[in-house]
Amino acid sequence: MSAVAAQTATDERLSPHERLELLCDEGSFEAIRTGVMSPKLGGRARPGDGVVGGLGRVDGRPVAVYAQDARFLGGSLGAAHADTIHRVMQLAGRARVPVVGYIESGGARMQEGTAALGGYGRIFRQNVLLTGVVPQISIIGGLSAGGGCYSPALTDFVVMTEDAAMFLTGPGVVRDVMGEDVSAAELGGRKVHEKNGVTDLVATDDTGAAHMARSLLSYLPQHAGARLPRILATDPDFSDPGAAVPSDPRQVYDVRTAVKGIVDGGSLMEIAPRWARSIVTAFARIDGRPVGVIANQPRYMGGVLDTESSQKGARFVETCDRYGIPLAVFVDTPGFMPGTRQEQAGVIRHGAKLVRAFAQATVPRVTVVLRKAYGGAYITMNSKDLGADLAFAWPGAELGVMGAQPAVNIIHRRELAASEDPAALRDELAAAYAEEHLGAQVAAAAGFVDEVIEPHETRQRLAWAFGAIDDRRALKEIA
Repeated sequence: MSAVAAQTATDERLSPHERLELLCDEGSFEAIRTGVMSPKLGGRARPGDGVVGGLGRVDGRPVAVYAQDARFLGGSLGAAHADTIHRVMQLAGRARVPVVGYIESGGARMQEGTAALGGYGRIFRQNVLLTGVVPQISIIGGLSAGGGCYSPALTDFVVMTEDAAMFLTGPGVVRDVMGEDVSAAELGGRKVHEKNGVTDLVATDDTGAAHMARSLLSYLPQHAGARLPRILATDPDFSDPGAAVPSDPRQVYDVRTAVKGIVDGGSLMEIAPRWARSIVTAFARIDGRPVGVIANQPRYMGGVLDTESSQKGARFVETCDRYGIPLAVFVDTPGFMPGTRQEQAGVIRHGAKLVRAFAQATVPRVTVVLRKAYGGAYITMNSKDLGADLAFAWPGAELGVMGAQPAVNIIHRRELAASEDPAALRDELAAAYAEEHLGAQVAAAAGFVDEVIEPHETRQRLAWAFGAIDDRRALKEIA
């Protein structure tokens, strides 16, 4: 605990009050359950006790907030400390407003024993009770250990600052038990957690973290079932997203560039950008409306689905579904990653998570096949038969069990083996197979996509689709 206190109690760090005032609209933060930060008063901890809680506003909308104070016993959690956090979370649930917490804690306060552990139990339970009810955001602004990690992991989004670290057991315990000599950053720094999916966003400092939390809230409703915040639409960064996508299916590109040609300019906010990089998950706006974007990323591993990308995609789809955020799905994938490592890692089980997430989602879902969609990944990426409200494809897209070349290698293996020029025959057969089975027009004629659209039409079609669904919901509410 002394190491945590030494690491976090620096002059450069903002106080809990300063952090919360930075997060909230100017002058809107009002504290509750605060007092003199003394560990004992007649044998009992005073209100405050190393944490500040209260209510404020972000962009004019009410939020419940709290911030732990690492200057006081390393931010360790005792019974009174837990009561303050629990109270803030209860208020968030009753008022049906988001809750944002600044986490910086050495874990359970050893001086209070099981009372501290009980406090964490109450907080964890409240995290779970609020899941899917109101948005929950955790900001890790220093060192957090033990229970100080479990609570953030139960919230919807985790933001870390660059100098933050979080771990269940600290370097000292790891050294004593495992014989490993490791630093806090190596054990649980932001470089560790942005690659394993524990953290969703990384900010330079407290100011950046506050801005990120405010940006996240701008895409989210006040509570499940509430209308999404809408702002004035802006033009996309460029008008033709098709220019970013090479026609050669083997050539890589950054799908984010294509997406920026569809969504409102400057609105793309990527979630967990360094975890499972073969899939992109992000918030954006189309015609001023928030949407969740999920897209295969050909820049990494050709855009294949694997165990980690399936988990990342499923978690994002589930989060969007909880809070009524429509999903725009952009597909360009050759399929699932083959091989013994993936099978041993349970790619079947993890792939099924993404299938289940899409199949169970009740939010509007529109799919656009940009270039290719093969095999099980075609189904998994929100296909029409999996329940997509609308499915579009660009003219050069291919949809099928597999690409033409591997397909003819299987179907015509005898003819190829007997041919004097197998390469030329393979090319001829592949061209015929692609024309008959894989083309976007073939899929549209069979009803597997609703329409083949030009790339420059994508934004207008998505805006129309989401707007029509939104208008129907509004009419239903009025009725």
